[in-house]
Amino acid sequence: MDVGRLAKEMAAAAASDPRMAPACADILPDPQAAGHLLDRLRGILFPGLHGYRDFESESFAGRLEEDLIDFRRDLCHQISGAFLHWAEGDSAPQASEATDAVMHMLPVIRDQLSLDVQAAYDGDPAARHIDEVMLCYPGIRVLTTHRFAHAMLQRGIPLLPRIMQEHAHANTGIDIHPGATIGTSFFVDHGTGVVIGETTVIGDHCKVYQGVTLGARSFERDERGELKRGVKRHPTLGNHVTVYAGSTILGGNTQIGDHCVIAGGVFLSRSVPAGHIVCGPRPDVRLIANPDHPGLE
Repeated sequence: MDVGRLAKEMAAAAASDPRMAPACADILPDPQAAGHLLDRLRGILFPGLHGYRDFESESFAGRLEEDLIDFRRDLCHQISGAFLHWAEGDSAPQASEATDAVMHMLPVIRDQLSLDVQAAYDGDPAARHIDEVMLCYPGIRVLTTHRFAHAMLQRGIPLLPRIMQEHAHANTGIDIHPGATIGTSFFVDHGTGVVIGETTVIGDHCKVYQGVTLGARSFERDERGELKRGVKRHPTLGNHVTVYAGSTILGGNTQIGDHCVIAGGVFLSRSVPAGHIVCGPRPDVRLIANPDHPGLE
């Protein structure tokens, strides 16, 4: 086999493909570096539980300052790559300004996550301690990423928020688009298979279980037949809404009112007024004719 010839063919194909040419950006954000930043972020937000555990109380502020300086530098490098990939010209000033804006949000993000942790503890009788929730629950891990990625997206940072969210998706099985707007005290119980779309809006004190989808009912197209982007496609949940396992709620015009409960396995594409329970058909329960052979009648 002529490997040299194959390499030239592959290189020519990559260079001539207009869809792939932008991937040659010199400092394109790196998924591995993004994952490392998220690990360090947890140590900054909740030191002692994550990150370093060997500091003393009198040296805590100094240690945290060093971590924040290093974190900001590496975050700014990734953000610079994102801006350079999507725009022309000098991205350094834009990246520095956006990085500082996100860094200033860290105390707010920590407060939000503290309420999420409390909601998980209050909502799950299996939790024995707050620390158990913070160390073990995949919902908290994915919300840590989401609230940080959402803050970046709000400040116009491209690509990197999605890379970070996909890192959390791969590690938790929970897929929350960084564009989704999520209120305070949100609890994702178990979480495997949860999908929350880009334009979803979730109120305060909501809870969703495993296998829940908050998705789009259909994709609108423009006069050229291309998908419309940036339009509301996903549902809105009010405050104190609970969505049980395996339920699907679709549509940008679908609004679930405050204090509603969506039972497990429901498929819903219309709005529900506040204070209602939505249930699917009751299962058919029959006596087994032959208990020794349940499959035989």
